[in-house]
Amino acid sequence: MRKLLLGNEAVARGLYEHGCRIVSSYPGTPSTEITEFAATYDALYAEWAPNEKVAVETAIGASFGGARAFAAMKHVGLNVAADPVFTSSYTGINAGLIIAVADDPGMHSSQNEQDSRNYAIASKIPMLEPSDSTECRDFVGVAYEISEKFDTPVFLRLTTRIAHSQSLVELGERTDVGVKPFEKNPRKYVMTPANAIPKHTVVENRTAAIREWAENCSVNTVEDNGTSIGVIAAGTCYDYAKEALADKASYLKLGMVNPLPIKLIADFCAKYDKVYVIEELDPVIENHCKSNGFNVIGKEVFPLCGEINSSMIKEKILGEKTEIGASFTDLPVRPPVMCSGCPHRGMFYVLKKLGVFVNGDIGCYTLGGAAPLNAIDTTVCMGFSVAGLHGFLKANGESKKSVAVIGDSTFIHSGITGLINMAYNRSSGTVIVLDNSITGMTGHQQNPSTGVTLKGDMTTSVDLEALCKAVGINRVRVVDPQEINEVEKIVKEELEADEPSVIIARRPCVMIKKAVIKPPYRIDPDKCKKCKMCMKIGCPSLSVDPETGKVSVDKTLCVGCGLCKKLCKFDAICEN
Repeated sequence: MRKLLLGNEAVARGLYEHGCRIVSSYPGTPSTEITEFAATYDALYAEWAPNEKVAVETAIGASFGGARAFAAMKHVGLNVAADPVFTSSYTGINAGLIIAVADDPGMHSSQNEQDSRNYAIASKIPMLEPSDSTECRDFVGVAYEISEKFDTPVFLRLTTRIAHSQSLVELGERTDVGVKPFEKNPRKYVMTPANAIPKHTVVENRTAAIREWAENCSVNTVEDNGTSIGVIAAGTCYDYAKEALADKASYLKLGMVNPLPIKLIADFCAKYDKVYVIEELDPVIENHCKSNGFNVIGKEVFPLCGEINSSMIKEKILGEKTEIGASFTDLPVRPPVMCSGCPHRGMFYVLKKLGVFVNGDIGCYTLGGAAPLNAIDTTVCMGFSVAGLHGFLKANGESKKSVAVIGDSTFIHSGITGLINMAYNRSSGTVIVLDNSITGMTGHQQNPSTGVTLKGDMTTSVDLEALCKAVGINRVRVVDPQEINEVEKIVKEELEADEPSVIIARRPCVMIKKAVIKPPYRIDPDKCKKCKMCMKIGCPSLSVDPETGKVSVDKTLCVGCGLCKKLCKFDAICEN
């Protein structure tokens, strides 16, 4: 049976068909759906881990325990997981182990662009890169074969376009792979210096053997169209090149992007007058070619930053400009905004009003930095808000006007250790945990504070108040962020404290079932004085009539949270 599958869905199908048993991940766009789809198969145990490091360690442990295992993350998540990843290259595996990483060229949902092929090179772990959904499914099987043949973890690299595009996949049956026994072998699995030193030599020899295998493997293919132009590409760039050039070029499609073959590329380059290397972000393939003396054209033509597309390739190689039927340059921008009724809006309104320095974090609440709230001053990475606040306070003489904001899932991911540092090293800052009872930004995934597993089973939940007190925070307070007068009172009190404190702003995300949705509000035009006080919260349900200058409510968006009503001094905002 053939079925149209997302790239991520196809990876999950590959896990099912090729005998994977254990899946552990942390959600991160564009990788999230792999694990969500994996959880739909009863044959797979799938879980959300607190962070990517824990996810990879769980997968490594499952591999040691004899089960084919898998972990997925986005590119910045690989930074978090790097510690166990690098050492697992030395230990090798027992059963097959795949680590999927989804890069985000163009930064559609990320704070940086990062080329994870560099991690594959640095950790000396082989990496495969599929170009469509069928390959997403099939390369899972190839990755497990490589893993078990060469005793190594294997990276599976996707990009946003492959992860979130659809193509047809011929579905197969599951091959049940048994659980291997664990055989005690400290020299293999215990990475003390005495054991790790000889392992480095093993890893180098393994890389050489895999490079030799890559010379003739099925995932690296040549399509000779008898042209004077050759193209070397992988993943989505191969798709773009085929669309742009068709049979006007010949192609070396690289399914394995680390280690890269030498003889295969040399033979390909020798056939054509010009050979272009087309790759997004870093010149990984290009540098490999040039270091081996192959004359290729790469980043002198194609950009280092952002995505490549078929129109760009056509223009750069053939000199043909693609005529665009409609121009989108004159359309107004539509930046993302917090939802109507978002529980974070009241807190950010208060922080903006108080003129507080706000150390931000990664989540949908990062939108609190956008106009008109403009309430966030810094955002770097998951967990930075707490540890960064500590450093900021130490540098600025324990300023009384500084807070950190962090979501409940992000706090568990990497905020707790920063809070321990604040308590241990005594900085009198205030950490505000924006507890909306879900992992919101990546699509409402459960986390250890929600009491529900990925499979939907009820489980224990982290008590955030007790946790904060257990690490040494004496001042822990809970507030409803929609009660802005109470929020302002509590924030002022905690900013004056001479010790670290935590405010838990607790109200469920408006998009989940436990949220209370009320009838929409309306504006009494006779009472509206055009002061636009209600517009300061940036609610997408509110707009100003350009003719009358008065505010109106979009009843299709308003969820009746009442925050705008609390700001109106003229009682112009009324219940229906």
